[in-house]
Amino acid sequence: MKLYRPATVLVGVLFILLGGLTRLATPDHVYEKQNMEVVHGTIGEKLPYGDSSVTITRMKFAKTVLESGASEDDEPVETDGVFIALEWDAVRGVTEPLSANPTLRADGGTIYRPLGVTESGVDFPDPGFAQIGAVVFEVNPSDLKGLTLRLDPAPLYNVLYVAIDVDLGIPSEEVAQRLVDGAEAQYVFGNREVRVA
Repeated sequence: MKLYRPATVLVGVLFILLGGLTRLATPDHVYEKQNMEVVHGTIGEKLPYGDSSVTITRMKFAKTVLESGASEDDEPVETDGVFIALEWDAVRGVTEPLSANPTLRADGGTIYRPLGVTESGVDFPDPGFAQIGAVVFEVNPSDLKGLTLRLDPAPLYNVLYVAIDVDLGIPSEEVAQRLVDGAEAQYVFGNREVRVA
């Protein structure tokens, strides 16, 4: 019986240490400032994402969305709100960047996720190459003031990671209404193009 007591105590101490380490690695700790750097920018600005970079090159408003490979029988996706297409240019560095999960965040706290179509998202090509594409969101037209694109990677525990905030330049409801009024009838996703960086 005495032979098992030191082993039992040692196992107990080990579980306490593991519990403490697990607590340090929970999302609450990961999202504290020492583990996350947020890069702020605007449309047209090249923003670092690790040793890669992302530039939001253009913002378009549309009433319907259609994928470029759609046949004549395919109907465009329609909305009661408005679609916002953000075209991007991603340049890949040497190391593989964490996957970029795009969201749109409004001043009022609303968070919008990308439209669930094939080509909507932000991806990086192979090292040394650049790629263009678009990510599309369905948004409430009365919730556009202060809209910001957030590229938030899935973090690894205890690793410094970079998130990107891109101000889409909609300072007021009046500007937002002008953008909605001028929305194109249809936005067509182009094929993603890859080139040498």
